[in-house]
Amino acid sequence: MGAVVAGAPRPPEAVAAGFDRLLAGLAAGRGGIVEIAGDPGSGKTALADALADRAAERGVAVVRRSPGDGLGDGPGDGPGGYADDDRTARPGLVVVLDDLHVCDPGTATALARAIRSTADGHRLLVLVHRPRQLHPALLDVLEEGRRGRRVTRLEPPALDGHDVAALAADRFPARGGRPRHGADFAERLCAAAEGNPRYARMLLAADWDPGLWPERPGTDTQALLREAKPLLREFAGLSARARTTLSAAAVLGTVFRAEDVTRVGELGLDDGYRALAELERADLVRRVDWHGSLTFRHPLVGHVAHADTELAFRIRAHRRALALVTARGGPPGARAGHAEHLIGTDGASALRILAAGARDVAPHRPATAAHWLRLALEGLPDLGGPSPQRTALQIARCRALIAANRPVEARALAHELLGLLGLHHDALPLRESLRAHAVCAEAERQLGRHEEATAIIGAALDRLPEPLPEPLPVEAVELITVHGLAHVLRGSHEQARELLRAAARVPGEADPTQRAVLRVLAALCATHSGDLDEAGPEITHCARFVDALPDAQANRTPELLALLGSAELYLERFPAAVRHLSRHPAEDELGTHRPILLHRQLALAIAEQWTGRLEAAERHAGAAERLAHALGATAAATLAQAIRVTSLVWSGGRAHTAAVAELHQATRVPAPGHSWWATSTTGLLAQAQLLTGDPAGARRTLLEGGGGEELAVVRPFTRPLQLSLLATATLQCGDRAEAGHLVRTAADAARRLGLPVQAAHVRCADALLKAADGDHDAAAALFATAADAFRAAGMPAQYAWTLTVGAVARATSQGRTAALRDLDTAESTARAVGARLVLEQAARTRADLLGAPGPAPATDPGLDALSDREREIATLAATGLRTRRMAEQLFLSPRTVESHLSRIYRKLGVTSRAALSARLHRPDTDTDA
Repeated sequence: MGAVVAGAPRPPEAVAAGFDRLLAGLAAGRGGIVEIAGDPGSGKTALADALADRAAERGVAVVRRSPGDGLGDGPGDGPGGYADDDRTARPGLVVVLDDLHVCDPGTATALARAIRSTADGHRLLVLVHRPRQLHPALLDVLEEGRRGRRVTRLEPPALDGHDVAALAADRFPARGGRPRHGADFAERLCAAAEGNPRYARMLLAADWDPGLWPERPGTDTQALLREAKPLLREFAGLSARARTTLSAAAVLGTVFRAEDVTRVGELGLDDGYRALAELERADLVRRVDWHGSLTFRHPLVGHVAHADTELAFRIRAHRRALALVTARGGPPGARAGHAEHLIGTDGASALRILAAGARDVAPHRPATAAHWLRLALEGLPDLGGPSPQRTALQIARCRALIAANRPVEARALAHELLGLLGLHHDALPLRESLRAHAVCAEAERQLGRHEEATAIIGAALDRLPEPLPEPLPVEAVELITVHGLAHVLRGSHEQARELLRAAARVPGEADPTQRAVLRVLAALCATHSGDLDEAGPEITHCARFVDALPDAQANRTPELLALLGSAELYLERFPAAVRHLSRHPAEDELGTHRPILLHRQLALAIAEQWTGRLEAAERHAGAAERLAHALGATAAATLAQAIRVTSLVWSGGRAHTAAVAELHQATRVPAPGHSWWATSTTGLLAQAQLLTGDPAGARRTLLEGGGGEELAVVRPFTRPLQLSLLATATLQCGDRAEAGHLVRTAADAARRLGLPVQAAHVRCADALLKAADGDHDAAAALFATAADAFRAAGMPAQYAWTLTVGAVARATSQGRTAALRDLDTAESTARAVGARLVLEQAARTRADLLGAPGPAPATDPGLDALSDREREIATLAATGLRTRRMAEQLFLSPRTVESHLSRIYRKLGVTSRAALSARLHRPDTDTDA
């Protein structure tokens, strides 16, 4: 349910329906009491206004009162100002008492007595209050009323992400048709505001930065104060002592202790405790535990109090707080939070503390680290050129900006640094120069500018000696790692393989985690080259290393888990791949626009599809698709779409042919080219086309996207699968000889790889070939071996599909009972993973084996749906005539015949000429046409 946002013309539908029920009861003489309770800014008054407006629309009189006015009906002799003898002519009265929590004890007691005794069926009493500040007598009487069902409690519904997105759109108009902030930002801001409309508006006014929250509300303090006027009015009602105490607490941070507040605010213990008690009564601070820790009602209370504090007091308070934290041995990050406010008074000391604090918090609060490093750089004297201290801070800030998902700022700063180094090329030693080039290249890579990244790295690599020095400097390891990541995520693995291999073999100064990233990159490149003998042992070693790391350490280098899981996926180590890809840090820890997150989501989606987690595969593929579009990675977006569509086909059956057609169109504009992303998309699209009965389309897709009949541009580790798909499509299009050649080529490729799943796909294609030749014994044996391989690999949907497709050969070879048993297994497996496609095909195959009509697929209305030309071609194809002969006989081109066959297969729900023949010759089928 959305919230009642102040300024909105109407409440949500569910809330409005509740109002109508209350007002209908009032009209029937069943008045009562409604309490509207919630925190400050939650929308209580807006909710009460909405109820009053609803009542006025029905002709009900509305009276608004303050708690001190009591429950009198209003001016005049009767309720609302009309005489008693006129009451029956009116539908009732609504009395609204706002801010019930501000009444004094005497008034509260009197109101409680009046509420307890009132029983006017013609009056609806609306009491608006903050529960934490309400007098106990009123709390008790309302609780009694709720138990006795005399009181109805309403709470303003919290904002949701859509509400916050609407608020953001009002404040920040769209640029170029696109909103400034996306749905993810709105959801995160909604969580930070705790669903409170006032807090959401304040955060938007402050130009909220999720990376700085909750330490900072945003970057525009003055706008925050303008939006915070209701909160400032709460402060104005405090005593001077409580206001000072609030300021001292704000200096200490979100959570603080009472004794620390008294020391920082220079208050006596008794005065400090009394002031804190006043702040608790005002619900500005709340207890965290019973050990003396306190916190603000919401972090914005502290931020507004801090911004509204007089400057001199604030500086003195931060100096005392810094001394307090230092004396207790607090971490550098805790000290830096105070030092940033002392730059103008103790610059040199503050700069040292800021630099140390940035190092301390960079792994988990990179935006805060970048902020402190900016302050430190601004405080350094400008010497007219690079210095070791300034360069180190600039590089550290670039890294923090990248980690905080601000690569544009990082790139600008890095290029500024490289420009200075170019003018003063002898000012820094080799190590610092390598670090500067590495961080600049990483910023380019984060922006998807892989060519620029590799060019920058190339300039730095030219300064490294050949062969690589031993030990390899940590700066060189970092540079070569960025070089490898740029090529791997670009799909040009072969261009990085030799350097990565050499660097992985040279002893170095880098820590073991950095070395592991280097080794995984080298092994991944070897996998893409088809050199599994080299890749396999390296991946095994790195997996053992990663499994021994605690999460915090493993997640510090997110590339390690993503690349390791990808390599394991290609090596058919599916359980390990899913485990490592799923162990990845949460997306909000990575930043939503990290290219490595895109890589991880793509790998996880395909791993989940292959292992039968079809719903999860669709979800991760959809997330990858959105992220790829946000990054401008068109080829990756199309690959994500291909994973999503094939998952939909497996889970939803042939009803998703329209999605397959949409995917086919996406691969045409722009043309897919021959990148790794594009050839992976080609294989998935072809598989989807085959599964939905379009062998001619699958064949064209593979030939055009794979570089010809040998599929020369397809990666070696997936080439047997794609050759098998091409062989199957070619066989179903009627070219037995070419299909046989493709099966033999695929078998040779699978033999060189030694991957069991790739070999199983080849066996399936070979089995179809044997069945077409009438050798059902060989076909059944090949299908059985392939099915066992898929089951052993943990691929349930493919296992069930193979049993289903092989059932006809199994029946011919070993009898119908054995085939039906296979179909039973296939159906139970398919139901377990939600593979409707398998269930549809199994039902048709079972009906064929039993000689009874099978259930028509979602897209199969029967032979009546065929055109005259399609019926003619179907009849010829069922006799076994080749495509070329049919084309000659009908005076058509072979391509036209293939297109007709594809449509026939889709309409009749069959996938081969043998199945087409069986469909045409069912007892219930008329074939005289």
